[in-house]
Amino acid sequence: MVRSFSIFGSSPQLGPFEQQLLRALWEHGSATVRELIKDGKVRQAYTTVMTTVDRLYKKGLLDRVVEGRAFRYTPRHTPGELQRVAAFEGIRQLLGSSDTSSLPLSHLVEALTAHDVELLDELQLLVERKRRELHSNETSKQGSARPDQNPGQNKMRGRR
Repeated sequence: MVRSFSIFGSSPQLGPFEQQLLRALWEHGSATVRELIKDGKVRQAYTTVMTTVDRLYKKGLLDRVVEGRAFRYTPRHTPGELQRVAAFEGIRQLLGSSDTSSLPLSHLVEALTAHDVELLDELQLLVERKRRELHSNETSKQGSARPDQNPGQNKMRGRR
């Protein structure tokens, strides 16, 4: 089974070799194609590696700068950032896959249970924390926005 994941909408898809090169670039921090091949972890032809890192660049996953007659490639995102975006997009697609909003949520709960029952407790804690955060933000917005007072009116009252 080939594991690919979706980032930034429905595209781009990352294949196994693209993922391998991205991991190698995260290890290096930045590298040229020659440096990626030189360390021995990437065992493909120079042109294959060059084409694949160019594809990653065009997908918006790498930055590059000219270095001599080559490019030096640097990942735009940390592994954690990329994982977060991929997870968010996958969950967004799952939630949009059904007319009944509770159905995808029940699939999520089943998947969590199958993976690790303790994750259900973690999910509950995260939901409770998010509810408190949203409630706190809502309360602070209501407290700071008092429609019966205009800041300019306060200044005028003080001068009289």
